[in-house]
Amino acid sequence: MHATERFAAKPRNSERGQRLKSPESASTSHLDIAVEHSGMDAIVRLNGRIDVDSSPDMRDCLQAILSGKQSVHAVTVDLSDVNHMEASGIATLVEALKIAGPRQIRLHLQGLHGSVLRLFEVTGLLPLFETMPGGKGVS
Repeated sequence: MHATERFAAKPRNSERGQRLKSPESASTSHLDIAVEHSGMDAIVRLNGRIDVDSSPDMRDCLQAILSGKQSVHAVTVDLSDVNHMEASGIATLVEALKIAGPRQIRLHLQGLHGSVLRLFEVTGLLPLFETMPGGKGVS
């Protein structure tokens, strides 16, 4: 069985931590999230920019998968279509790794490239993650 869900970055309305945005940026989503489920595995395909505005949406998605009622054995985060990532994106992935570990869920990163790969390398966090070659449909 193979199912796909789509998520889009949504405006944040919480009282704490609300980030001010210009009217133009508030209406445009700069990160698309698609989740595919195949048996006991999930693939989270990210497309766009991961920054302080979009990382909460990625966090919500990963937490829903890792803490959800539907049991998973492995989650692959496909970063092949991510053209920019800030430290908040790495922090979100480290947080997901901390949730996955005790639940014995394997978290893989796929499609690391360019400046995104360099960010993982310079922070020294790349060895924490299992990485897979490929992306964009390779599973």
